[in-house]
Order: sequence, then C-alpha cells, then structure tokens
Amino acid sequence: MSDPQNPNPQNLPSSSASSSSNKNPTEIKPGNGNYSGQKVHFSNPPETTNPDPATLREQWRFAIRQYSKWYSHAWGTAILAGVSFFALGWIIKGSNPLPSSRTDDSSSSPSNDAKEKATR
Repeated sequence: MSDPQNPNPQNLPSSSASSSSNKNPTEIKPGNGNYSGQKVHFSNPPETTNPDPATLREQWRFAIRQYSKWYSHAWGTAILAGVSFFALGWIIKGSNPLPSSRTDDSSSSPSNDAKEKATR
C-alpha cells in the first residue's frame, strides 16, 4: 500500500514481449538476482529489543484476560444455541425431542401397538 502506483498504462510491458529486459520492477522477485533495492516495509514491524519483564507480564495478563473473555463467550454462545435448538425441537415436535429423556409410555411403543391390534 505504500508502493507508488503507476498511473500511466502505456509504460506497462505488452504481453507479447517476452524478454527479461522489459520486465517491470514490481514483477521482479527478490530471489532471481535482479533486486530492485526497495526495502520491505511491515505495517507492524518487530521490536528490535526485548521489552522489560514488567511489560511482558502486563502483556501476558492482558492476553489471558482476552482469552478468558473469548472462551467464556464461546461457551455461553454454545449453551444458548443448544437450549434454543432444544426449544425449537420441542415446539416443532410438540413434546420432548430427546428420545433418551422420553418417559416409558406403553401406548406409544411399537411393540405394544402390534399386540393391541392382534388382540382386537
């Protein structure tokens, strides 16, 4: 983003030109020996020295607080989503959507329905 943009499109090499002398400096890679001499600028450059222990301790505490907040938000969202889907299933089905939580109702079991039809 800090690289200047070329406003003149006529300075760009044509696609039919294949000689390496017509290459634009932005097309040259650092590994091929033709280095443009421009320094790479990072948006957030690394520190040249290690910070003092108090700063590191404060950064570590801040990171732990942030992680704890995100972790609790993720669990809260997951629990809220689970309860919401359970309630939605209850509304759609009209009863408890979890079969393991179903009461032992003898009139709704398939084997009892077959026995009742056979005795009639």
